[in-house]
Amino acid sequence: MILGRPPLLYRGIRPSSLTVVRRWMSSYDPSDFQFGGAGFSSRVDTDTPTFGPLGDAPSGLNRLTPRALKQHLDRFVVGQNRSKRILSTAIYHHYKRTQQLQQRQEEQDELLRSSQAVGAQTLDEEFPHQPRTVHVPPKGDRSSIHDFTPLTIEKSNVLCLGPTGVGKTLMLRTLARVLEVPFSMSDCTPLTQAGYVGEDADVCIHRLLAAANWDIRRAESGIVCLDEFDKIAKPKSPNGSKDISGEGVQQALLKIIEGTTLQINTKPERRPPAGLPNSPNGSNSSFGAGMAGGGAAKGETFTIDTSNILFIFTGAFIGMQKHIIDRVAKGSIGFNAHVRGSSVDELAEDQELMKELTPFFSSSVEEADEADDESGTKARIKKRKFNPLELTEPSDLISFGLIPEIVGRIPIIAAVESLDEEMLVRVLTEPRNALLKQYTELFALSGVELRFTSPALRQIAKSAIAMNTGARGLRTVMERILSDAMFDSPGSSIRHVLVTEAVSKRECPPIYFARGQQHVFHSMIATEEEEWAVKTEGKKNSTTGTSGTTLGSGSGRGQPGRKRVAGFT
Repeated sequence: MILGRPPLLYRGIRPSSLTVVRRWMSSYDPSDFQFGGAGFSSRVDTDTPTFGPLGDAPSGLNRLTPRALKQHLDRFVVGQNRSKRILSTAIYHHYKRTQQLQQRQEEQDELLRSSQAVGAQTLDEEFPHQPRTVHVPPKGDRSSIHDFTPLTIEKSNVLCLGPTGVGKTLMLRTLARVLEVPFSMSDCTPLTQAGYVGEDADVCIHRLLAAANWDIRRAESGIVCLDEFDKIAKPKSPNGSKDISGEGVQQALLKIIEGTTLQINTKPERRPPAGLPNSPNGSNSSFGAGMAGGGAAKGETFTIDTSNILFIFTGAFIGMQKHIIDRVAKGSIGFNAHVRGSSVDELAEDQELMKELTPFFSSSVEEADEADDESGTKARIKKRKFNPLELTEPSDLISFGLIPEIVGRIPIIAAVESLDEEMLVRVLTEPRNALLKQYTELFALSGVELRFTSPALRQIAKSAIAMNTGARGLRTVMERILSDAMFDSPGSSIRHVLVTEAVSKRECPPIYFARGQQHVFHSMIATEEEEWAVKTEGKKNSTTGTSGTTLGSGSGRGQPGRKRVAGFT
């Protein structure tokens, strides 16, 4: 163009043409080239959104990090810090591996397309009747073998073990919602050896392929979670029959975990017979046509490679503590040997042993105990609570019933810890979908306000601990307490429901309040909270810990409140 050339190139142009160019340049207005009200600038504004074809393109570096995944888990799962770190790191590395493999595949596809587009022109086509060139390798390179394949990062499967109801499955389901890779969860209980009644071992890959919307490339970089993995352990004392649901399933899972090519056959889509309602031929067909049947669509076959699929195994592994104690207690035999405990609690209380075995990565929580110092005052001493499952070794898994071949394919072991009273109270209140928030919203749908006092939450946590079902026991206790309130509140004059400590102990039904009794409702909550604060402070300051008489009248106040609104319908 004329405008982009130096002035020396204008010599061959007539003066009249130069006059037109000068007039056009003088009439130039920068506002004619503004986009969205902003003209040309040397500054790049990264805060404003990008419009146009690049609006959906990712900007900046990828923000998915192990720390970000753990912070996301903290919003839904209480405690389990060590397990969160292990799972977040494993899934992050798998995410980066899939990105690297996808980038390499795209580069290979691009090279293949470019080579096909340009085409390889032979020497005979370019220079006909010429002898072909023969490349002779040097004498020193004839015996050498060169492998130019890129570095391959192998996957690291994960085993997450611990008691039931502590958040193993919840952590995986929570991470699955934020990942961009397919995720499937299967139960190992119905799995059997091929040829027997039950599900085959490759059903987990079938579900992963369905989760990927039958996209083979996406499914080959997905994540498979096998829950109840401890249920396929081989029995301790075989009765002579073939173990088709234990060791047989483990043998079938070996090649799938390591990496193999599977043929996944989809079931044909069955259609209703012709002549029946909702049939393709309508309902006015003849009886003979209806007897002929509608036929079935032909199923498809998918070939999928499991080499890059990440496997995560979860299970309660009840009795694993005994194998750990037996292994650790072997060193306590002898005259000068330290006598170690014979139970899980005694082993966890052995501070020196646990510090020796878990020097730096323990996922324990800190407890505060009170003791007298030299001046006679009460001092808070912090001690650590250890999880014996963190000492799990491959030998413990083999003695539990897993075969060595499958144990060697699971290099990462993450142990979750049981929930105590304090953690169960946090489960009730802190997570994003906490039970307290769920029931509060459930009552709010009927125009009823539901409130719990602090001692009531503590009592609910104690009742859940007695059930030995982990956090799942909290819902059972809540249903028992609120069953009458959920029946009486909808469609009545009840506007407020209060659950006190006496109600949580099931000494009296929930306390109802009608419209206009809001001040009584809040005053009762404030009274019980004050008494609970005094009781808690008294436990901290008292040496005997028997200052629990301040809340003795709490169980007697629930019944008058019930009588005050006994006439509600």
